[in-house]
Formats: sequence, structure tokens, C-alpha cells
Amino acid sequence: MLTNPFLTEAHEELRKRVREFAEREILPMAAELDEKELFSEELTEKMGKMGFFGIQAPKSLGGQEMDTLSYIIIVEELARIDSSQAATVAAVNSLGISPILKYGTDKQKKALIPELCTGKKIWAFGLTEENAGSDAMGSETTAVKDGDHWLINGSKKHITNSASEISGGVTLQAVTGEKNGRKRLSAIIVEKGTPGFRSEKSKGKMMWRASDTGNLYFDNCRVPYENLLGEEGQGGRIMLNTLDSGRLSIAAIGLGLARGAMEASLEYSKTRVQFGIPISKFQAIGFKLADMDMKIELARNTLYNACWRKDNNLQFAREAAISKLYTSEIAREIADEAVQIHGARGVFKPGVIERYYRDQRLLQIGEGTSEILRLVISRYMGV
Repeated sequence: MLTNPFLTEAHEELRKRVREFAEREILPMAAELDEKELFSEELTEKMGKMGFFGIQAPKSLGGQEMDTLSYIIIVEELARIDSSQAATVAAVNSLGISPILKYGTDKQKKALIPELCTGKKIWAFGLTEENAGSDAMGSETTAVKDGDHWLINGSKKHITNSASEISGGVTLQAVTGEKNGRKRLSAIIVEKGTPGFRSEKSKGKMMWRASDTGNLYFDNCRVPYENLLGEEGQGGRIMLNTLDSGRLSIAAIGLGLARGAMEASLEYSKTRVQFGIPISKFQAIGFKLADMDMKIELARNTLYNACWRKDNNLQFAREAAISKLYTSEIAREIADEAVQIHGARGVFKPGVIERYYRDQRLLQIGEGTSEILRLVISRYMGV
């Protein structure tokens, strides 16, 4: 039975398949990977075999050639169990494969995308620096033409999928000159193993502890000029378009996490007895659960509508911003109420609620802070 007008039977079958995988393969490992801050190459390859990478890439390049909503359902169902694994899938698809697929040459696509679709290699998108994030023009990493090569110097921080043994490389944003007194930003592909390029794992994260996060350093790193993605000076546009699509996947992580927190709270409230009855029978708890359900329903419809617009070649950047902003904030609210319903049990490991509470916090920061997204939305209103 279809549960949403945006969904087809194929979508529901996909959801069932992903949910079964996540509960069978990820759930038993999630707490340990989080506690030890371990990125699992084994799980990543299993997700590759399930077809979770290259979801929207053409079959000729090893992809699944599915629609946006199929991709979002996969991320959502993974996040219902573990945001770290959902983040790995989201970053490879939205930040790794997508810009190469959209802006890359045939040579670049054939060289990189097929292996990324297998899960044996993952890919990063390098935007954030010490002084660049919300302000992309603050980028200080430079790429200077040196014959038929680029000479890259600088660094990137907190980059997903960038430091593990199976990280294949990064598409980075670099300053490649000036035009009319403004920095010209370009996107350049740098493969792991290139002399002058090194990465180090970031440790001590509060959330997404089982995802691969690293800092990248470029010291006279030479890459062929043909590693330019798109046209010179097009980096800002590539970055913004990539983030528009990426916001859908962050929203999916928020939606999945919120659903996981609500389902766990509902189940717990039916078994936790106080004053002789399950706490779910108390109006205070029932109202919390009702609010969770309402917020999730609104978030789901907002996100699925944005996906539908994207798949039908309609403008979706505004809707993606609204969806990412709203879903990240209701994930925070629902995770907080889930802790309240669970009481003391909600703040101890290895319970999932404590992890949900930590994992949701990045959603209000990554791929557009809540403040920046409000600015984006207001500009669509003509403000």
C-alpha cells in the first residue's frame, strides 16, 4: 500500500530492501563504530554491492540510473539506523559523483565514476577552509597554471570521505586568479597519491563518528590542467549547484534520524511503566509523540516535493533550502524530546537515543547553516 502520493510501488520496495539491510548489517555494528570512531570499509563495500552508490549515474558508468527520490529514500533509511553510514552514501553521491557527472569530461567520468559506484572507492568535495565555508569567497587555497599543469597550495578542513584508505581523492575549490577585483574560483580534481597532497583523519568528533572526515593539505601539488572540472572560473557555480542537490540528502538524514528517534520513543513509551501504566498513556507523552509524528509528516512532504521538482526539471533550489532547514530543525526538536521521553536511559551509551541526539547537531551546519539557508530563502522572496 502506497503511503505518500510521491511514491511508487518501486519506491516502497526499495525502502523495504534498504531497511532490511540497515537493520541486518549496520545496526549490530553502529554503536561500536561510533564509540571507537571507526570508519568501516567493510560496510562501505557492502553498501556498494547493494547499489547505494551511483544511484543516479547512468548504467553505462556502473550506476543505478534511478530518480532523486530513490536516492533520498536510501539515505533516509540508512539514517534511521546510523547517520554516519548515511553521510558516507550522501557524500559520495551528492558531493563526489554528482558534480563530476554534471560538469566532467567523458574522460573524467569514465576514469572516476565506475569505481565510485562500487563502494571500493569514495570521493570528497573540498570547500571548507579555516576562513571559508558560508563565505565561499574566503577560499585561500590557490591553483596557479604551471605549463600544462596546476600548482596547488593550501588546505581544506573537515572534509567528508577524504582520509580513509579507500578515499580516491577530492574535487576542490581553488582560487585561480582574479577578475574585476574578485577571486576567480575553479573546481579541480586531485586524486589520492598525487605528490604534494596529503590527508589526515579528523578525530574527536561529537557526531557522525563512524564517517570518514579529514583535513587536506596541498604543498606544491601538481595536477594536469585537464583535471579542471568544468570551465575555469566556474567553481562558484559548481559549488552552489552541488550544494543545492546535497541539501536534499542532508534533509534525508534529518528525516531518517527523526523517524528513528520517534519510533524508538514510541516503543519505549509502551513498555516503560510508571504509576502502574505505560507512560504512553500519559497525555504529556502522547502529545510529544503526536508532535513528532506531525513534524515528520510535514518534513517528509516538503522533502519529497523538492525531489519531485528536481526530477521534473523544475526550479528546486528554494525548496531544497526550505527542506534542509526545516528537517534539520525538527530533527533537533525530536531528538531532544526523545531524550526527555527516555529519561535517564536517553543519555547513556550504548542506547541509540544518545547517538541520535549527538548526530543531529551537524545537520544545522553542514551544506548551508540554518542562518545561511534563511538568507537564501529570503532572497527568493525578494528581500
